[in-house]
Amino acid sequence: MDIAWHGYSCFRITERGHTSVVTDPFGTKTAFNKMKLSADLVTISHDRARHQVDAIRDQKYVIAGPGEYEVGELFVTGIALNRHDIEQGMVLDNVAYYFEYPGGLNVLHLGALRQLPDPSLFEQLDQVSVLLLPVEDALLGDQLADLISVVEPNYVVPMQPPSLRDAEYAAAVDGFLKLMGLNSADAQDGLRLSSTSLPEQTQVAILR
Repeated sequence: MDIAWHGYSCFRITERGHTSVVTDPFGTKTAFNKMKLSADLVTISHDRARHQVDAIRDQKYVIAGPGEYEVGELFVTGIALNRHDIEQGMVLDNVAYYFEYPGGLNVLHLGALRQLPDPSLFEQLDQVSVLLLPVEDALLGDQLADLISVVEPNYVVPMQPPSLRDAEYAAAVDGFLKLMGLNSADAQDGLRLSSTSLPEQTQVAILR
């Protein structure tokens, strides 16, 4: 399996011979046209109007809500993580997606996480190979550590919330690394993993 990051909560997940996925193509249409991303499936976790679904080439399916789905041989579970914004008097939407590939590699994408969910929401999931997790100062702390300990992913990949500028995100990543007991981590172009060589202890993968 290969996972590449394309900014904010947008990732491309591919496994040879199976359904390819692009999550949250968030941003300008011009930017996504330049990326020339292709996928069988596009998932939207939040704020659908600001995602460029049409810019993803070859896409056959779009999922934008909670529920259980089967796309080819890929099983997808959408988990509602909405919260009520008292000040604005509105519900802010967010859907986490759990992708189960037939080869035993599973990915949990937490979308635009605005507050830490009850960890019990994830207790019934099978093994999580990769947790795609937005990080910002407001989410760091014991609750985030508890969430990671419940999910027990093999890899955690931080991603940038749209509300954060690059410098703020860099600072949040530094704080997240400290939370994980690390002083630093080298950035890499993508994450390649195999079901036969997963680390026993959770590792942090910083993607460019």
